Formats: sequence, C-alpha cells, structure tokens
Amino acid sequence: MEILVDFPGGERVDAHFGGLTVKTNQDGTDPSPFALFLSSIGTCAGIYVLGFCKQRGLPTEGLRIVERVHQNSLTHMTDKIDLEIQIPENFPPQYYDALVKTANLCAVKKTLENPPKFNTYTKVVNTSGNKD
Repeated sequence: MEILVDFPGGERVDAHFGGLTVKTNQDGTDPSPFALFLSSIGTCAGIYVLGFCKQRGLPTEGLRIVERVHQNSLTHMTDKIDLEIQIPENFPPQYYDALVKTANLCAVKKTLENPPKFNTYTKVVNTSGNKD
C-alpha cells in the first residue's frame, strides 16, 4: 500500500490512497493525525464486532464501544487504551466473551502489539515537469 501525503495549505496535511482523501489539520476543522490514529483503534475493533454480530444475526442497536485513552503524566505519551464494549440489556450474554475476543482481532491493535520498523528518508524529485 502506498499513501501520498501532501500539504494543501494552512495547517492542513492530507493523505491520499485508493481514491480517497483523509483530511487532517491542527486547527480543529478536521481531526488531527493523532486523533485519527486513536480513532482507528476503536473503529477497527468496531468493524470486527459489527462483522461478528452480522454473521450471527445479532442486533447492533445500542451496542457501542467507548475508547478511553490514558496518558502518562510525565511523558504525555499514551500508555494505556481501554476499549469498553457497551452491550444493551437484551444482548445475549453467551456472546459477551466472544465480543471481547473478536474486538481483540483488530489489525490496528495487533500492529501496535508488534510494531513495524520505520525508515524515514529524503529523496530529491523533479517537480518542474521536465524530464531529467
């Protein structure tokens, strides 16, 4: 997968992939990159929970995930994330543990548990439109 990141003006930094654009900025009119990162954890778990329920014909009305992000007071880095799956009263209890196991299959969460290596570098490119 390749993602192109550009700087369309102001505080915006956008990512483009698969015909989509994800807009971010630091001025509050779009999510910040870090807010998108954090929301990707909860929404990824949600996709798995939704699929689990759909496969079994279980209702999703009233079902939701509350993500709580805890920061280290010294480093201000995230050191714990809670995913609370809130279940409506009429949800079948035999599926409670399976919902947790399913949410834990989230690819974003699994990637954080075994993080990739990062390789950041510069490369000069011709932006004038002339061939080298």
